[in-house]
Order: sequence, then C-alpha cells, then structure tokens
Amino acid sequence: MFKRTDFKESDVQGFYSGPAGSLWELCMTEEIHSGGKETTNVMAKALGLKPGMHVLDVCSALGAPARHIVKDHGVRVTGLDFTDAYNEEANKRTKAAGLDKSILFVRGNAMDMPFPAETFDIIWGQEAWCHVLDKDKLIAEAFRVLKPGGKLGFTDWIVTGQIADAELKGLMEMMAFPNMQSFTGWQEAMKKVGFKVLDAKDETEAYARCWDDYVRTVTKDAKEGIIKANGPDIYAFAEKLVTDWRAAAYAHKVGRGFYIAQK
Repeated sequence: MFKRTDFKESDVQGFYSGPAGSLWELCMTEEIHSGGKETTNVMAKALGLKPGMHVLDVCSALGAPARHIVKDHGVRVTGLDFTDAYNEEANKRTKAAGLDKSILFVRGNAMDMPFPAETFDIIWGQEAWCHVLDKDKLIAEAFRVLKPGGKLGFTDWIVTGQIADAELKGLMEMMAFPNMQSFTGWQEAMKKVGFKVLDAKDETEAYARCWDDYVRTVTKDAKEGIIKANGPDIYAFAEKLVTDWRAAAYAHKVGRGFYIAQK
C-alpha cells in the first residue's frame, strides 16, 4: 500500500489553514466530517456519554462536535489539534457559545499527547486520524491517557477495497494524508496495545452518499462563490477532489470505518 515518505506536520497545517479549511466547512458544516451532527449523535450514544465524563477529542478541528456533546450530554472536553488556526478559531467559537468553562482546545501532537496517563474517560475522534503519520503511536497514546475501563470511539477514512497505488497516491495527496489505514488494520492496531474492540462497522455506503452532497455544493450551489473567493485554480482543484473521491467511494475503494473499543 502506498505511503508518503516526505510527509511533514506543516503539510496538514498548510492544508487546513488555507482555502481547503473553508471549503470543507462549506461542504460538511463546521463539524467537518461526513454525516455531520447525525454521526456525532451515533458516536455519543455508542460511547454512553454521561454528565461529568472527561472526553479527549483528538484532532478536534473547529470544535463543533465538542460543543455538540457538551450541550447534549454534559461532558467536559479537551480538544487536541496541532493546527494553530483551528485551535484559535475553536476557542473563539466556544467562548462565543458560552461553553469555554467546559471545553479547552490545546495545541499538541496526537502521536505524543501532552497529558498524564489515565486522564480521560473517553477518547474521541471523527475522520481526522487519516492525517496522522504514525497511527500505531496514536493508538498507543490513546490507550496510555485513557482511564482503565474507559472507551475509545472514532471514525476514519479508510481503504476498503482494492486500489492501485497510483490512484491512492493521488487521492491522499489531494487531502494531505500521509497514509490510510484499512478497515481491519485499525482493529489490529487497537488489539495490539490492549484494547478490546466492542464494535467495528464499514460505513462506506453511507459515506459515499455524502459525497453526492459535496459534489453538488462545489459544482453547483457554491461554484460562483468559490471561484470569486479563491480563483479558478482552487475551484478546479476542489472539483477534481470531490469528483475523484466520490468515484472511489462508490467503487468501494475508500470509505469510512466506525470503531468502539474499551481499555
């Protein structure tokens, strides 16, 4: 399977600090993951969130899921992200929502989390760990900072079928991914460090349908606005990205995995 060997932290920071960040919010709303609030609700239910739990949102982006689960479930959230622009905006939006006493966003690396062992009741992630260079280190860190009996829940973009290295390389480069895990690969990584996998679902069919919305947004609803704000070159890039990824998803080459595990 193709993996980028020249990947740097700045690749992701540059991607989301530039036009791509605003384009993804345009397509996905500020939750910035497929399925939006509905999939956040599914994750929260599967994890059994309860008032007072301390949740670590790894790769927390603009913080919308954190605000969502704080309002709906009374949890406390620490968000971890290494993109400064996202952390700044997430803290700004959280303060404006009056939730800054329950949520804090900090800068940090998912492969070397700046927290003591056994700090959190829940580790949370939504379609962002595909950006992490060493996914085994991420899982090991999640296990370390999770309390005994605590739960891990995440979704991620994954390889779900046969795909040529050249095609996968093109898809990953458009999204600033260093590599992509497979559906079973995430399960193996969790078991390796001691997690008990409670649930694992291949959600590629639902994921593919989300791309219909993104293609419509980019090529029709927001086309003129994207060109006006970013120019024709950025629009051409966005159009190719959404159409290529939609095709790969419907071909079941790439998709979305859903996972729940317990320490």
